[in-house]
Amino acid sequence: MKAFELVSKSPEQTQELGRSIGELALPGDVFLLVGKLGAGKTCLTQGIAWGLGIDEYASSPTFVIMRELYGRLPVYHVDLYRLDDIEESLDLGLDDYLYGRGICVVEWAEKALSILPRHHLLINISYLSESDTGRSIQMEANGQRYLEMVDRLRDSAVGSQGG
Repeated sequence: MKAFELVSKSPEQTQELGRSIGELALPGDVFLLVGKLGAGKTCLTQGIAWGLGIDEYASSPTFVIMRELYGRLPVYHVDLYRLDDIEESLDLGLDDYLYGRGICVVEWAEKALSILPRHHLLINISYLSESDTGRSIQMEANGQRYLEMVDRLRDSAVGSQGG
């Protein structure tokens, strides 16, 4: 496992990180998003979608559990917020999406970590302070594919900061 942390000072910066992730995404990628309500999970997902050439707005699928978006690759945007137990997650037929040809972005992934793929990029978004728009974004790579992705994201972040 390899970890990388950065600070986003605005929703736009969070979306730009997402765009970078989307540009690097390959079929079968799984991005697990964790964070409190309003932390920026859907904001990051919007950027991922934009990085995949999706023009439509990636709103939270909280009431429908899963939305499909289509661009360079299909995006299966899953929201587990309303689920109370792992069995409910299993009943959704998530395997078809998690192991499909598109990419999966799972919000509230902590509700089902034990049944989600072992290889994934776990992204934890947390508030820097309650009165600030800043966020700490911690990425944990689980699997070689995601180790390489985190290295590229780190290099890109360092480069954009001028060194």
